[in-house]
Amino acid sequence: MKLRNTKQMLLTAQKGHYAVPAFNIHNLETFQVVTDTCNELHSPVIIAATPSTVAYADKDYLISLTAAAMEKVDIPISFHLDHHEDSNDIKRTIAAGCRSVMIDASRLPFSDNIAKVKDIVAFAHICGATVEAELGKLVGIEDDLIVSEENNVYTNPDDAVKFVEATRVDSLAVAIGTAHGLYKGIPRLDFDRLKKIREKVSIPLVLHGASDVPDELVSKAISLGICKVNIATDLKIPFSNAVKTFFAHNPQVNDPRKYLTPAKEAMKKVVQQKIKICNSMNRY
Repeated sequence: MKLRNTKQMLLTAQKGHYAVPAFNIHNLETFQVVTDTCNELHSPVIIAATPSTVAYADKDYLISLTAAAMEKVDIPISFHLDHHEDSNDIKRTIAAGCRSVMIDASRLPFSDNIAKVKDIVAFAHICGATVEAELGKLVGIEDDLIVSEENNVYTNPDDAVKFVEATRVDSLAVAIGTAHGLYKGIPRLDFDRLKKIREKVSIPLVLHGASDVPDELVSKAISLGICKVNIATDLKIPFSNAVKTFFAHNPQVNDPRKYLTPAKEAMKKVVQQKIKICNSMNRY
């Protein structure tokens, strides 16, 4: 089955004032938890995979898993490349069937960021794929992408206008104070900046680094125009903790089905919570 892009999914969310959750998965079990839970709650979903996940699980398997899920569920679902920087890898994955990608050239100077994104947009649109890009830099670690606090750069609203017009990108990830990974304290999000970006830019806006952010802050960001929310770390922690707890009580067990089942159950609770925060329940 042909995979779908995320254009209509995000435009519908933007119009409906909710957000589509983008859950980072790593293997079959995490993929199942996300798709099955979203289907139960009738929420559209974006299955996100970082470069290391694609290297670990293989793009062909991930694309095939998504195609199989599309046959089983009754919700919009899309497989999405998250924080990919290698243009050739992105193009190869689009050619293999992926229809939603993020090209992250945010570490480059503004003009170079535009040039790299523009190249991917041109290729992707010919293939029917949508492209997300990032303007600004989020502090923290995402795969091999490391941004220190002193290099954190918030998205400039006027630059966002120039960037979108020059690249024709489909969605824009904005830096307003979130970070990848866990926070040292309560994050302070620049909602005034988000308002200005929303007023100036018409395409869907994306919030990265939503793990460990208080629910009320994520909800407010959605109310101000965010229509895609990325979640990664908040899924990995309960999954791995459940495995550790299982082995602490059952050190003799060697059947993956035994120790991965409680991990899936623990992760499911977080997926349910995030769907409710995104207000994406019963949208289809």
